[in-house]
Amino acid sequence: MTISPTWTAETPVQRTSRPRLWWEVAIVLGLSLGQSAVYSIVTIIDRSTQSTPLAQQKAEVNPAQSSREVFDFLYQVLGNLFPLFAVALVIYLLWQPQRSGFRRIGLDLTRPGRDLAGGGLLFLVIGVPGILFYAVTRLLGITVTVEASTLNAHWWTVPVLILAALRAALQEEVIVVGYLFTRLRQLGWGQGPLGKWTIILSAAVLRGSYHLYQGFGPFVGNAVMGVVFGWCYTRWGRVMPLVIAHTIIDIVSFVGYPLAVAWWPHIFA
Repeated sequence: MTISPTWTAETPVQRTSRPRLWWEVAIVLGLSLGQSAVYSIVTIIDRSTQSTPLAQQKAEVNPAQSSREVFDFLYQVLGNLFPLFAVALVIYLLWQPQRSGFRRIGLDLTRPGRDLAGGGLLFLVIGVPGILFYAVTRLLGITVTVEASTLNAHWWTVPVLILAALRAALQEEVIVVGYLFTRLRQLGWGQGPLGKWTIILSAAVLRGSYHLYQGFGPFVGNAVMGVVFGWCYTRWGRVMPLVIAHTIIDIVSFVGYPLAVAWWPHIFA
């Protein structure tokens, strides 16, 4: 399989335009996942320097926001919708006169069959081993207890968790892969036959860093996921399969968490 035309079509901008592009990248990351990475780094330092071992600490991914059902629902929906404005922002920034931001990174419905097949394959390659890797790192004591969902059971609980999974998938794959890969390519990174690995590895480290609040195991696991997803993007030129795979992984994690706690409490509880 050859490298995607989408990848090779991005050419470096003129040297005089690079400072402005760097500022754009810094602002986008500062408003989105770069901010999360900084908080996660501070959090893991805090956790690691406490007297309580990491294995006895916990991190909540989808916690309840209110004891009153209607307000919990509103907070959950708003908390998952507003981060999507950063996704909309980068698609807007990538827009070209003859080429939409969606088409530029492959976030469209032009290849539904291939995207579903690619997303399903990535789920099997990354999602299933990732769950097993989390279990191993929990047993090794280098990962906190990640409570994927502590929401009370309501009629809207599963739909909200699915919304959270879709939000995380769009947020991470569009910004960290589609947008960041495009901009770094324009800034002159990725030149030469092996140059793309500079971008892939840098984005993978960023992906792992904003999961550090969960412990060192999730950092490694998500960094590996970033390498695989980044490589697939350079081959396929589309983030849609990545979004599909990421959404499935998170739905399984969020919705299946209560079952995992019931079946394997010594690992997940």
